[in-house]
Amino acid sequence: MAHGTEFGVRALYRTLIIDDEPLAHEVIKHHLQGQADFTIVGNSYNATQALSYLANQQVDVLILDINMPALSGIELLKVLKTHPLVIIVSAYQEYALQGFELDVTDYLLKPVGAARFVQALDKVRRRLSDKAGDGPSYIVLKVDREKRKFNLADITLLEAYGNYVKVWQDEQVVLVSSTLKQCLQQLPSQQFLQIHKSFVVNKNHVIAIDNEYVRLAGDRGVKVGKLFKEGLKCLL
Repeated sequence: MAHGTEFGVRALYRTLIIDDEPLAHEVIKHHLQGQADFTIVGNSYNATQALSYLANQQVDVLILDINMPALSGIELLKVLKTHPLVIIVSAYQEYALQGFELDVTDYLLKPVGAARFVQALDKVRRRLSDKAGDGPSYIVLKVDREKRKFNLADITLLEAYGNYVKVWQDEQVVLVSSTLKQCLQQLPSQQFLQIHKSFVVNKNHVIAIDNEYVRLAGDRGVKVGKLFKEGLKCLL
């Protein structure tokens, strides 16, 4: 069964809620009402239940708590060899970095408002759309007072610059009003990779890598951050 959304027509996204608090399940269920392309297929009240469910059922999205008995949400993700897209919903902000290092789609702090929850769902939609091969071919960013379209194929590098981002297209650069994190949320993950807290590269423009630098077409070297070295395996 498919539903139309602003991201196109697609099948239902099978969603598993994992939280030790029953009330949290009810809140998430309430937020998912009206989101016709998401369907709750299970409710797990600890990580052990979740592991059992995931061993036998296909799931597209996990909505995951951190602080649970026996096995935390972070530990659960580390146990899974591969995992569906993940939205973490937690009362503890100190685990956010660990979450994003494990490639979670979004990290929400309790109590979560409806509007913020919908933003997280939109990020999931974008990622799932990218995986399906029908992702966007461009990104829209603000330049001065206007919005401008940038073709993804033309972007070689995005560089953090304070509260702005330098968008490099070969040797041409445009300064856009955004943060690197905001840009990254809009970029298809199969085409772009963050290699440093200040740099995101287009994989299609990478011609060589080592432990310290990524070399782009045009012989430009971009430094690799320590926390991002593991992700370089997918570049070449």
